[in-house]
Amino acid sequence: MALNELFLQPLQYEFMRMAFLTALTVGVTASVLSVIVVLRGWSLLGDAISHSVLPGLATAAALNLPLTIGGAAAGITASLLIGIVESRTRVRNDTAIGIVLTGTFALGLVIISKYRPTVDIFHILFGNVLAVSYEDFATTVLLSAGVVAVFAAFLKEIVSYTFDPIFSYVAGLPSNIIHLGLMVMISLTVISALQTVGIILVISLLVTPGATAQLFAKNLRQMFAVSMTMGVASAVIGLYLSFYFAVSSGGTIALTATAFFFAATVLKKLFGSVQQVRPASQ
Repeated sequence: MALNELFLQPLQYEFMRMAFLTALTVGVTASVLSVIVVLRGWSLLGDAISHSVLPGLATAAALNLPLTIGGAAAGITASLLIGIVESRTRVRNDTAIGIVLTGTFALGLVIISKYRPTVDIFHILFGNVLAVSYEDFATTVLLSAGVVAVFAAFLKEIVSYTFDPIFSYVAGLPSNIIHLGLMVMISLTVISALQTVGIILVISLLVTPGATAQLFAKNLRQMFAVSMTMGVASAVIGLYLSFYFAVSSGGTIALTATAFFFAATVLKKLFGSVQQVRPASQ
């Protein structure tokens, strides 16, 4: 089969064209946030939020409410709960995250086992971008556009908070609001990725593109550019692999992102290192 046929054959199908558009949308949004997640050392926090939306999704499905509302509410609640546990007790941040992560995910499983909503739990956990409907795509685009628009509007404040939270506080920036806003954006990105990679594998797009970009980027602008390139490439190549090998689309997207990271690590060892972008706290 010729190279152009390999490229064009999947695009002959409507469901694949919809899948590519959805995956590209999620890839861009998640990779933008990935830069902040990596620089702030929020990988575990992102994982916690992605797991914590399950009870909200299960409750919304049981009550026949939009999954977006239930998932976003659960993600925001979990973010607040992590902050409360950390500030009101003597446990460390990673311990608070672990407690909330396991507790909320377990609650979601209990709700599902009790009410048995008709929604496919496998697709929620691992995604099924090949079954994206026009309504799902519209929801993904609206959520992603909202996240990117807010991120761009407050980019200076977010960058200041990311690199030096103490300075941001002294300068009068509302650090708590910025922190909560980022948590909300991560939660909405997780919801937008439901059909693409699911709530389990979305952490790969929230962490890996930014981690790959940090290996080579000399400044923040480059880091955003490389991260977005990695996110888009992972989505596209992963979908092609899932089509031709008839395997999980979410799994291949996540594996492709992981493969890019390890390939970048090898290239860095072979061709030398660069001054990595790091926050002042690191």
